[in-house]
This record gives sequence, C-alpha cells and structure tokens, in this order.
Amino acid sequence: MAREAKPLSADTEGPALKRTLTTPLLYFFILGDVLGAGVYVLVGQVAADSGGAVWAPLAVALLLALLTASSYAELATKYPRAGGASHYVTRAFGPFAGFVAGFCMLAAGIVSVAALARGFGGDYLSAFVTLPVGLVAVAFLALLALVNARGVKESTRANVVATVIEVGGLLVIVVLGGWLLLRGDGDLGRLGRLGTPEKGAAAALLSGAVLAYYSFVGFETSVNVAEETRDPRRSYPRALFGALATAGAVYVLVGIAASAAVPTARLAGSSGPLLEVVREAGGVPPRLFSAIALVAVANGALLTGIMSSRLAYGMARDGLLPRFLTKVLPGRRTPWAAIAVTTALAMALALTGSVATLASTLVLLLLVVFLLVNIAVLVLRRDPGDAGHFRTPTVLPVLGAVSCVVLATQVEGDVWLRGLLVLATGVVLAALVAVRRSRRPARSPDAAAANGTDEPASRP
Repeated sequence: MAREAKPLSADTEGPALKRTLTTPLLYFFILGDVLGAGVYVLVGQVAADSGGAVWAPLAVALLLALLTASSYAELATKYPRAGGASHYVTRAFGPFAGFVAGFCMLAAGIVSVAALARGFGGDYLSAFVTLPVGLVAVAFLALLALVNARGVKESTRANVVATVIEVGGLLVIVVLGGWLLLRGDGDLGRLGRLGTPEKGAAAALLSGAVLAYYSFVGFETSVNVAEETRDPRRSYPRALFGALATAGAVYVLVGIAASAAVPTARLAGSSGPLLEVVREAGGVPPRLFSAIALVAVANGALLTGIMSSRLAYGMARDGLLPRFLTKVLPGRRTPWAAIAVTTALAMALALTGSVATLASTLVLLLLVVFLLVNIAVLVLRRDPGDAGHFRTPTVLPVLGAVSCVVLATQVEGDVWLRGLLVLATGVVLAALVAVRRSRRPARSPDAAAANGTDEPASRP
C-alpha cells in the first residue's frame, strides 16, 4: 500500500537546498557520472560473452537503461529532493522496502569500487610494472581511502580533470578505430558475429547486456541533485536523456572500433581491452593510453568510494546502521569510520572475485533497486503531485520492470549467491531497524513542545 504523500516544503522536509544547476551543467554532471571507467575494463568481458558484435549488447544495455531512466525522470521531477531510490521506494512501500533499496545502493557502490580496483591492477598497469593483481587492488584502495579522508573538495577538483582525460581517451579509441579501417586493416565482418560456442545469439546478447549495463550505471545517482537544479521539471529529463544518449553513442562507437580492430579472442582475453586497439592501430604510445585508462579507473573508484562512504555515514546518522560509522576526523570532518569500513569490505571483495563477477554482482543489486523504482512510479501515480512534472508513458516503467527480471535471469549462479547474501543482510538489518523503532517510546505532545520540535530530542 502506498504511503501517504506529503507536500514537500521547508516546514515538512527541512531547509531547501540552493538551486544552482542549469540544464547544461546537469547534463555534464550526469554525462561525467555515466561516461566512466567501466567501458575501459569490460569491453573484453562483453566480447567473451557475446562474440564479435560487442556493439550490440552495448546498444541493448542503453535501451534498457533508458526504460528505467524514464521512471527516474518522473520521480525526480515529481519529488525534486535528495534521497533517490530509497526515498521513492519509501514513499511507495514504506520504510522497510526503502531501507532495502538504500542498502542495495550502498552494497552496489562497494562492489563497484572492488571491481575497479581489480581493473586497475590488470593490463593497463602492466604497461609500466607487473605486480600481483590482489596486492595492487589492496594498495590502490588504501590510497583512495586516504584521498577520500582528506576531503571531498580536493577529490571533486581532481574529478574535473580526470573526467576530461577519461572522455578524451574514449574519443581516441573511436578515432584510432576509424583510422585503422580507413587504411584497410581490421575486420568489419566481426561486427555481425553474435554468439559463442556455448551460447546462441539471443543468449549471448542478453548475457553481454548484463555486463554492458554496468557501463551505464551512474545516472541513478543524479536524482540526488534534482533539488539543487533550476526548474528541475524542465531541465532534469532533458539532461538525463541527453547524457544517456551521448554516452550510448560513444560506447557503441568504442565497441565497433574495438571489435573491428582486434580479434575477438584477443579482446576477450585482455583486462585492458582498449589498450589492444591502441597497439593494433599504432600512432599513440601504449604507455600514454595506459596512463589515461588508469586515471579513468582511479577516478571512477574515487567517486564511487566517496558516494559509498557518505551513504554509509548518512544511514548510520539516521539510526539505520551502527552509530560507529558516524565518527569523523576532528580537523577534516570527513567520515573516517565509514571510509575505513567500506574500504575494508571493498578489499575483501577485490580479493575474492574477478572483474566480471563483481560487475555482474553490482548489476544484480541495481536491478533489484531499479525493479522497485519502476514499480514505485506506478504505485505513486495515485499521488498527483505538483502540476507540470514529467510523466513517462505507463508502458515504459512496465517494460523497465520486465527488463530487470529478464536481465536477472541471465546472471550466473555464483553471482546470485553473492547477491542473495547481500539482500539477506539488508532484509535482516531492515527488520532489526523496524523492531527497534517499534519499541521506541512515543514522545508526548508536551515534551515535544518543550523541546520546540515535533521530532525526538535525540537520535537512537
């Protein structure tokens, strides 16, 4: 049953955030979040699952991402405030489901950092030095934790430069692929080879799309800045769909360039697949491109690590996770405990799973969140909201929910085991929080008035 929706105002929801983001700024914010490190690492894994037609799973993943993005566009313009999927699911189904959604988002962030840490220690780093991947991943995550603890201001400044570098690297691959084909090298015939010896065309397409979906994640976090966007009902849908379309076009071109330039088996066997394109085309020093790729992977891991630690801190501050996670450094005022715990979990995952397994685990967790969001947008239709918000055609969230189920069926058994363990943990924690809240003594009206607020005097 849908939770009764309340009007969003400063009186009921707290002080409003300053609206400073224009449509172009929001577009680049989302584009920078989506166009990231995933494609640098996963093109080879997609080739291993789908065959030479790497572009096809990338295109399918884009279409499926757009379905769920349409639900986010409606909810973000209907309820333009920070909180994201957890807030929408809480409105639709109550705090228990909202906690599970938030916990899955937190877990997905930690898994993503682990996958990128393993990607950092692969073939791109081998262009400079050869070290055990597990050792590199642990050292890499420890260094990122120190940067994260130093402060978000320094981290976001570094992100601006890194985003320009990583987008430039993808454009280099597109140009090199085109140059290689113009000079008569490469094999365009590989672009039509969909399937592997183990899988037919349809199964290979869906299996590759699960991994390719990882390259498009990031758009879902943009809803948290809708509250800071000027005229979000007009700006947010334009920026969201425009950024996804741009990212999709770049990814498809990268997939075409990589598949045409490099034999499928070689592409599939590399943990630095785009480096193989550089080597095949020539003209760009492999070490230079490896450095660009390492910057892209490090930037993606840093941003996701910041998000994960702040989400853990926020959930702990709200009494949803242990209070220990709210501890901050006295001078820097950064959440050192949340950073330490999320980093330790990422290290454990990086040492126990491959890049492909970790990426599939992240996608599975997000599919749970996206399924809840796609259903929530339909449930919340009973709340008309403010006039003028974006309204997606009903068929799109329905198809979005169906696509989440279909993609989930393509996830391998060992990935499901990991995902179910995370979901079980989230359900148990949600139940404990619900029991704790049910035992909380009610505040009397007189006590609340004496405290000058309708809220409890202290947090749990």
